[in-house]
Amino acid sequence: MSIYLNKDSKIIVQGMTGGMGAKHTTLMVQSGANIVGGVNARKAGQTVELGGKELPVFGTVEEAMKETGADVSVAFVPPAFTKDACIEAIDAEIPLLVVITEGVPVLDTAEVVQYLEGKSTRMIGPNCPGIITPDESLAGITPHTIAGKGPVGLVSKSGTLTYQMMYELKDFGFTTAIGIGGDPIIGTTHIDALEAFENDPETKAIVMIGEIGGDAEERAAAYIKEHVTKPVVGYVAGFTAPEGKTMGHAGAIVSGSSGTAQAKKEALEAAGVKVGKTPSETAALMREILQKL
Repeated sequence: MSIYLNKDSKIIVQGMTGGMGAKHTTLMVQSGANIVGGVNARKAGQTVELGGKELPVFGTVEEAMKETGADVSVAFVPPAFTKDACIEAIDAEIPLLVVITEGVPVLDTAEVVQYLEGKSTRMIGPNCPGIITPDESLAGITPHTIAGKGPVGLVSKSGTLTYQMMYELKDFGFTTAIGIGGDPIIGTTHIDALEAFENDPETKAIVMIGEIGGDAEERAAAYIKEHVTKPVVGYVAGFTAPEGKTMGHAGAIVSGSSGTAQAKKEALEAAGVKVGKTPSETAALMREILQKL
C-alpha cells in the first residue's frame, strides 16, 4: 500500500516543456513513473521526447485528463503563474495536484487553499519536493534511487531532510515519502499525512520532520496523541537558530517560545513521540523501533 500515489497513478506535468519541467519529467520517466503527457497552452498538439518517451502536450489540464485518464498533475510553473495553474487543475477535478514551485506569493497560495475547500482535489505544496512511493511512482523531484520499498512512512517540511532521512533508513525502506513544503500556507499538512499513514496497513512506523516557526508541529503532536497508534519519531530543524531569526524557509519564523525547536520537541515528546536532535539521531531512534517490530 501507499498514500496518495501508486504504480497505477497516471501523471501529467504542467510546465513540462520548460527547463525545470523537462529536466524533472525526464527523471520521473526514468524512475518508472507513468508520465502520460504535459500541459502548455502555447505548445498544444506537439509532442516532446523526454527520458526516451514521446509525450503529448495538451492545451489544458481538462483536455489532458480526458485524453490520457491522468489522475495526478505535477506543476513546474513560474511563481507568477502558479495560482492560475492550480485553479485550472482544481477546476478539472484532478485528484492529486503536486506543486513544486518555490517563491509562490503567500497570498496566492492562500487563495488557492481557500478555493480547494469542498473540491475533490488534494494539493501537495507549494515549495516542496513532492511525493514518492518507492519502486512504484514519483510525482516531484525526490531522487528515486535513494531508497526502496519498506515499512516507514515519512512526512517532511524540508526537501533536503526528506532525502537525508530516506538515505539514512534506506536499508529499511518506505511506503511513501511526502514533502509537504515549508511555506506558511500549504495544501497538505503533517496531520493529513499522519492520518493517511495511520490508515495505511503497510506503514508500520512514521517519521515526521518539522522546522521552527508556526505551530504546525504542535498541532500535529496533539493529533498524534489523540489519533495515531503507530510509533512516530520526529525531528525539528532549527535547534541552533537564534531566537527571532527568520530561516531560509518562509515558514520558519519564530514567535515567542511557540515556534522554537525546543517548544516543538517538548510538544511532540508529550505526545509520546521520540525526537532526535539531529537527522542521524532521529534515524537511529527509528532504527531501534523497526528492529523491535
